Amino acid sequence: MKAKSFSGMRCSMAGALEVVGDRWALLLIRDLSLGLRRYDELRASTGIPPATLAARLTHLVEGGLVERVRYQERPPRDEYRLTDRGRDLWKVTVALREWGDRWDASGFGVPMEMVDRHTGRPLRLTLVDAETGEAVPIERAMMRPGPDADEAVHRLLGAGSEKGR
Repeated sequence: MKAKSFSGMRCSMAGALEVVGDRWALLLIRDLSLGLRRYDELRASTGIPPATLAARLTHLVEGGLVERVRYQERPPRDEYRLTDRGRDLWKVTVALREWGDRWDASGFGVPMEMVDRHTGRPLRLTLVDAETGEAVPIERAMMRPGPDADEAVHRLLGAGSEKGR
């Protein structure tokens, strides 16, 4: 059964999910961001079935998240690299990892940590005020209609109310 398309939905999250595709795609984004490049490396790391891997890589290339680069002519061999658009997804993978670690989603504890390369201290995502650079606690965060919001978004957010996350 083919999943319903989110294209045409007036929602940035739905649009992003449409471009990314599915959970396999996010694992591929994770592995590519960790430096894996070749089909066999990606297959070994994820355990993804070959047909699924080929389809996901094609989808990610078509979505502009990954580029295919020929590294050998005979026999022809390609590797995969994140584009700028794909690299920008790192925050999504970090957020999912943090959530998974906090709630032990895998049941295996904390297999990887993100740390400062210079100090070795753990790092975590945080909300930052775009003007001041100051960290903002989640309790102060709320959504409001953006400049391109339609009536459905205004209704969803209850424009003018103090609805939070």
